[in-house]
Amino acid sequence: MNFFSTKISSNFEQELKNTLRVDGYLMSNSQNALWKASANGITITCYSNLKLLVQGNNCECFVNKYLTKCQNSQNFSFSDNFNHNFECWIGTDESGKGDYLGPLVTAGVCVKREQIDMLQKLNVKDSKKLDDKFILQVAPKIKENCIYNVVTINPEKYNILYNKFKNLNKLLAWAHSRVIENILEKIPECQNAISDKFANESLIKNALFKNGKKINLIQRTKAESDIAVACASILAREEFILRIKKISATYKIDFAKGGGDIPTKQAKEFVSKYGKDKLCMIAKLHFKNSQQIV
Repeated sequence: MNFFSTKISSNFEQELKNTLRVDGYLMSNSQNALWKASANGITITCYSNLKLLVQGNNCECFVNKYLTKCQNSQNFSFSDNFNHNFECWIGTDESGKGDYLGPLVTAGVCVKREQIDMLQKLNVKDSKKLDDKFILQVAPKIKENCIYNVVTINPEKYNILYNKFKNLNKLLAWAHSRVIENILEKIPECQNAISDKFANESLIKNALFKNGKKINLIQRTKAESDIAVACASILAREEFILRIKKISATYKIDFAKGGGDIPTKQAKEFVSKYGKDKLCMIAKLHFKNSQQIV
């Protein structure tokens, strides 16, 4: 796992801090934390409520070396739920990545700790677990209460960018980084961001500009379990739904979501009406579906 959190005693907090200093960990101050230590790709943050957060590659080795032994061989459990003590953080997610028709939409939402209860009452969760009707109802409420940004790449632009990047993950990294940067312009004091891990972690980091490179960026699988990422997934899906409806109305075809046979059949109908040169206006041309049409 790339993260671990647990509650520690005040006596053990001092003992651990001294041990890490002796072992060569770089100690530093951190906002909303007692101290932070880092070395060998591992970052340890101890918060004022004595909650300890370990992040980085091979953090299980750190736990086995420093925590299990020092706390009487207590059995620690590593969870898929990412528990953190961030007071303010950005979650990002995308929609349309697996849909042959329609745009790629990336959204980001900044959540403050005092907003969690409100968002939970809205029943915010990963958009894949919600139907379209609920998404269209709850998305405006998220927008009313949170700082957010949505980057929409329509099919025509998507195809141009895909040909430029030659790689979907690089295109996704570019979109996620733009969303993070746009939110940081509105709330530059935010220091943390969480996104789904879809590729090498360096892709998003390398795509960030000056402000974004200062942020603590966490990329992990099943990131939608975090409420900020879940909010972002809802806003991204809302925009995707609205865009699909728009192109459906424009071309008088009720375009379907997904990447299966129905979108392929509809794309064939589109080509028969408007010509194959126009397919780039509604479809992601690198999908295998295109081979069955053109």
